[in-house]
Amino acid sequence: MYVPLNTFMALQCGIIGIANVGKTTIFNCLSGTRVKTSTAAFSASKSNIGVIHVPDFRLYELRKFQVTEKIVPTTVTIVDIPGLVRGSSKGEGVGNKFLADIRNTDALIHVLRCFDDELLPHVDGSVNPVRDIETVDLELQIKDLESVEKKIERLSKLARSGDKEARRGIDVLSHLKEHFENFGNARDLVLTDEEKKYVNDLFLLTVKPVLYVCNVDEESLHKGNPYVEQVKEYLRGKEAEVLVIAGKMEAEIAELENDEDRMAFLQDAGLDEPGVNKLIRAAYRMLNLITFFTVGPKEIRAWTIKKGTTAQQAAGVIHSDLERGFIRAEVMKYNDFVTLGSEHACREAGKFYVEGKNYVVEDGDILHIRFNV
Repeated sequence: MYVPLNTFMALQCGIIGIANVGKTTIFNCLSGTRVKTSTAAFSASKSNIGVIHVPDFRLYELRKFQVTEKIVPTTVTIVDIPGLVRGSSKGEGVGNKFLADIRNTDALIHVLRCFDDELLPHVDGSVNPVRDIETVDLELQIKDLESVEKKIERLSKLARSGDKEARRGIDVLSHLKEHFENFGNARDLVLTDEEKKYVNDLFLLTVKPVLYVCNVDEESLHKGNPYVEQVKEYLRGKEAEVLVIAGKMEAEIAELENDEDRMAFLQDAGLDEPGVNKLIRAAYRMLNLITFFTVGPKEIRAWTIKKGTTAQQAAGVIHSDLERGFIRAEVMKYNDFVTLGSEHACREAGKFYVEGKNYVVEDGDILHIRFNV
């Protein structure tokens, strides 16, 4: 029952999980920040916020054919939310104030501890990633159940006065209430557009799409381990994507200053790129997002939009004036541009298109917006 984010809403992913699973380590790798990590549970007093660049090799390919002053990748805001425990929804551990931070995100990256470390005790006494999934799900379900019950109570007052719309809302919400009481997540419940209108204003926590990250030791990155297999088996059939990342190793890579040193480290580890790059792109896909480009001598820039966005709406992502005064979009396809080598060559080959406001932008489109304000 995922409710799509607004076309122009900035992508914001929350990193969640039980305490001491390596969330902050992975956050540091993603954002390039140096937030202090700790072996003590509940040591964090607030969520950490970072901005990361979405890796896209196409930006650097475009530079080969257009001399430019700078390259500007699109960005993702990422929020490292302190670890949850059983009872977080009732104030246990760091309390439930961080659940509000989860509410403000568009998608969740759930980090699971899939490694053993005697020096890093698990808050529940043993490593069990499936139990950790169930613990976090339960806490979010409890908060969503509270939200649904409060709205049912409000609508009941209207229903008693004969409001048919309120009665319909109560029927939908009662079905959702039963779903939560049976330990279900809102994202797994299929609702019609008509039914969603009674639910959308609740901003439910369990409606958000989730990407699961198994944090493993370096040896398990290629060989796997029983913890990872348990996670995959538990999520089988749930259309959930699972990534395996060695957080400690990623942190060591991130600390290297030189790109050549990073590449040498990756090659020694049998990798062609940092695992966090795959994580960022997976989050991008999860939110149904695509990238278009603007190309010129001042800058080559990547822009984020949701699939299905029109040319006029995409113009608004660049600047509101472009959307308001939109005349047309001049479009080249990325593959055509890098194959033919220039705008002139695209024109000569009939690969330069003039599109109106209702043209649906595709991933990799190079746009030039004509407008008049």
